[in-house]
Amino acid sequence: MKNTVVIVGAGLSGLIAAQKLAKLGIRTIVLEQGEDVGGRMATCRIGGGLADYGCQFFTARSPEFIALVEKWRNAGMVFVWSHGWSDGSLKRTLPDGHPRYAVRGGMQALVQYLARDVDDIRTGFNIQRISLRGDHWLLEPEMGEPMVAYHLLLTPPAPVSLRLLDAGGVTLSDEDRTALARIQYIPSLTAMFVVDGAVNLPEPGAIQRKDEDFAWIADNYSKGISSRHVVTLQANGRYSQQHFDDDEASIIATFTDVLKPYLAKGAAVQEVQLVRWRYALPVVTSPESYLKAQDVPPLYFAGDAFGGRGRVEGAVLSGLAAARALGQR
Repeated sequence: MKNTVVIVGAGLSGLIAAQKLAKLGIRTIVLEQGEDVGGRMATCRIGGGLADYGCQFFTARSPEFIALVEKWRNAGMVFVWSHGWSDGSLKRTLPDGHPRYAVRGGMQALVQYLARDVDDIRTGFNIQRISLRGDHWLLEPEMGEPMVAYHLLLTPPAPVSLRLLDAGGVTLSDEDRTALARIQYIPSLTAMFVVDGAVNLPEPGAIQRKDEDFAWIADNYSKGISSRHVVTLQANGRYSQQHFDDDEASIIATFTDVLKPYLAKGAAVQEVQLVRWRYALPVVTSPESYLKAQDVPPLYFAGDAFGGRGRVEGAVLSGLAAARALGQR
């Protein structure tokens, strides 16, 4: 165990880090509280169709990530969905030249593809606290035996990681705690609608209005991942913050009213599912690609909130950077 890296979180950062460490000849154990990998690269089956309900697409700007995306394209995993979105007005939105990538079979399929190269992933490991025991860490789950870690990489949202360490009575340096506490996220209310009939959304099947309460509307059928019309509707951070704890029925009613103008004549909603993402998008990020805690046994933090990029590219590059740093030890 002393030469093993324990990684908490089987999202993009965690699995990319595990892949990189494996290439360096270092054994990893990945712990995931959910029953499957993916994190916010989330796809669900609903009403006989598929819907992405976390991350909707991603871009690639840095040379390292562009090269990685090309590998995924060559493997048949990702494709270019669009070069820009309509804002819902009659005027055509001009593309900005940056491809927006989607994943065949839904966003989660990419993380499942990456997971095939990771030997030891343990799902359903719902950690309640992380404590320091001499020269190692003790990760205590809700049920089952605790896990010992001599090298630990935490990839959940920073508030979650801090909460687990606080529950275990871990004292971080003032500098490290300040850096982690500075990171902030906005929530997202997301609804998925199974539609019987056609959906009227501009090509390629999505509207993005960043300043509107309901910032994203997309038809997963037009996107090319679903065999039937399933619409994903996401509220922006401000609206989601204000209504996050409202009762489900009232939230769904409001979302349904927003969707109705985009339904073709005779189309009807057959099924609705609501998801509340508390840590949907980092809005205050760390400028560093990862954080190594001071004055404690090896403890690293990574994820989409590190490196100043946010979202998918930031998560991947942060995981790679943390893995390189761990490998150098």
